[in-house]
Amino acid sequence: MKILITGGAGFIGSNIADAYLNAGHKVVIVDNLCSGKKENIPAKAEFYKADITDAAKIKSVFLKEKPEVVSHHAAQIDVRTSVSDPAYDARINIIGSLNVLEAARNAGTKKIIFSSSGGTIYGECGKTAPDEKAAARPLSPYGITKHSLEFYLNFYYVLYGMKFTILRYANVYGPRQDPHGEAGVVAIFSQRMLDNESLFIFGNGGQTRDYVYVGDVVSANLKALNAGHNQIINIGTGRLTSVNALFRQMASLKGYEKKAVYKPARAGELMRSFLDCRKAKKVLRWQPSMPIEKGLKETIEYFAEKK
Repeated sequence: MKILITGGAGFIGSNIADAYLNAGHKVVIVDNLCSGKKENIPAKAEFYKADITDAAKIKSVFLKEKPEVVSHHAAQIDVRTSVSDPAYDARINIIGSLNVLEAARNAGTKKIIFSSSGGTIYGECGKTAPDEKAAARPLSPYGITKHSLEFYLNFYYVLYGMKFTILRYANVYGPRQDPHGEAGVVAIFSQRMLDNESLFIFGNGGQTRDYVYVGDVVSANLKALNAGHNQIINIGTGRLTSVNALFRQMASLKGYEKKAVYKPARAGELMRSFLDCRKAKKVLRWQPSMPIEKGLKETIEYFAEKK
């Protein structure tokens, strides 16, 4: 089938593009290269440099390519940016995404796979990992816009019959994550350790997250092509790792001997976030397979090769 990936030059989108091509699908990538990298784009993919906020351009690409499935990963992904400039976040994550949905509808697209955010939508987690029926309590504009799009997707299905699968990702890490700007902690730690630079931890380092390897996320996106129609599905591990534990594991793997430098906690940062992923096993027949120790090792090796 023909699949169009918005944000396909980015960290997660480009890994998905590789997997779709390897599975024999035709892939079209739309990316403005603001944070995505041209070197991430597979040679066999058709590429359009375009911004999802440009409704006319997006519509023309969709009408030309007529994708059967759209994997929507283009987004403003920095939580701190969303807090400092909510209007900018909404312009990309809501208005830009609506441009994608309208273009898909006009082009006859049958299904949208949407990258949502389990790491922000549920807000502060208790002792039990939230499943998909748990109340949404996003504490950032980023989480609010991601949750809003889930309602729009249901609207487009009810009115126009365009199917969807919403994948609520936990904290994704792995090769191709950018250690600069809108980056995750694993990428930042990897780069600073390789450069033997000082490394900062905000707060006491006790904050915990559900770290899921990008290869496992890719596997879920492959499964979602033919399953999970009109479902919201958590994609994570259900396991918690503190920032302090993450630092210790990575320092040991790299032989990094400097101590972390602790700075004041960031306002609004969650202390505990993880996901119940039993529905993914039942609906997608998916479960994570990468142990965090091995995933961290492969990520550090990737950055070492790049360096």
